[in-house]
Amino acid sequence: MLRRILSLIAIASTLVAMPATAADLKVISAGAVRGLLAQIIEDYTRQTGQKFDFTIGTTGQLRNIIATGQHADLIIASAPLMGELEKTGKMMPGSRADLGRVGIGVTVREGAAVPNVSTPDALKNALIAARSVAYTDPAEGGTSGIYFNNLADKFGIGDAVRKKAVLTKGGREAAIEVAEGRAELAIVFMSESAAVKGVKLAGPLPGPLQDYSVYAAAIPASSTDAAAARAFIAALTSPAMAERWRANGFEPPTR
Repeated sequence: MLRRILSLIAIASTLVAMPATAADLKVISAGAVRGLLAQIIEDYTRQTGQKFDFTIGTTGQLRNIIATGQHADLIIASAPLMGELEKTGKMMPGSRADLGRVGIGVTVREGAAVPNVSTPDALKNALIAARSVAYTDPAEGGTSGIYFNNLADKFGIGDAVRKKAVLTKGGREAAIEVAEGRAELAIVFMSESAAVKGVKLAGPLPGPLQDYSVYAAAIPASSTDAAAARAFIAALTSPAMAERWRANGFEPPTR
């Protein structure tokens, strides 16, 4: 208990040390962490005065946004994209922090019957039986959408799934399609399902089929407020935030 209290005091000291008149911290971020960040930012801004200017997108969308040279003080992206960025030499050495990993799950509308998705065969049958399936359009470069599209092909039902697909720009939008009754199932990151009201998780993809994505934060060398970016990374990775990450479908990152 004493250790937890000391960790909370330490992070609180970091937060209040920031100037209340800080300029907006410009963040380019993956959509998979959007729901959790919205919760954290509300508390963080109230405690520190720090405000944010977010650009959100899929991995493919972020890759294109960053390529245009759009300014960012902080980038939160999937580990593969972060690795690409680090190889360019345009990220601040030593600034990267892995935040957590999240798997893909099957989402249904609140109150609807929950299909069995506990085994590969059960998942395949649920996809065949579903009238419609929402997921991120693979053309948008979304990790979960690309993975699911390939998985449907491996099941031998790719064409059938695509005929009843409800394609969206991101996973949150796919979950909203289910919440509002325009799709029966959504295949999205579990963090995106947790961020949408009116839906519930039918279950994660079964173990042999699960695909985890690690998300990381790092500071571009061109950041104009690296100190504020470091403070926010410290908040995101603090022990005090661990339960929030778990509640939003994330697990500690593993190598």
